[in-house]
Amino acid sequence: MSKSTNIVWHEAAVTRSDRHQLKGHKSCVIWFTGLSGSGKSTLANALDLLLFQQGLHSYVLDGDNIRHGLNRDLSFGKEDRQENIRRIGEVAKLFVDSGQIVSTAFISPFREDRNLVRDMFKEGEFIEVYVKCPINICEDRDPKGLYQRARRGEIPEFTGISSPYEAPVEPEISLDTSLMEIEDCVRTILSYLKERKIL
Repeated sequence: MSKSTNIVWHEAAVTRSDRHQLKGHKSCVIWFTGLSGSGKSTLANALDLLLFQQGLHSYVLDGDNIRHGLNRDLSFGKEDRQENIRRIGEVAKLFVDSGQIVSTAFISPFREDRNLVRDMFKEGEFIEVYVKCPINICEDRDPKGLYQRARRGEIPEFTGISSPYEAPVEPEISLDTSLMEIEDCVRTILSYLKERKIL
């Protein structure tokens, strides 16, 4: 892939701080990571709804939805998975710069990839949320029937079955969805955002 060289970053007339002041809250990315079926998308959307109801500016970037458009050219091989996460990081960075709270729901199985995205953001802007759930419970839920297909060998390199998942070592927030209700998980995230004076 060729890289553009004749480009210069153009500074915006409206700063991130200006947008924070207008919206009444700071911006950040809430990076939900965990196995398929752990509850990432459910939590991201539940949080988004609550923020919306409170008049706050937020948005959800969902793994499957992004692969329908922006990343539809990418496979599930390791290199394409890395590129998938890199692109999402760049998109999330734009949302944060626009003054919004953006939630991303992606398996993002490799620590290295998640750390590369973390490095795109200023201190405190990247909030890693480990959506922890035992694989047997994820398989029991299996909302998309993916685990069954993976067990039959129909889906190669499926995270948790034929491809590894590297759990976060020190996430900002860890939520065990096999033990916690959605409402409790959302309250935990909301409390964190208030403690960090994002809200």
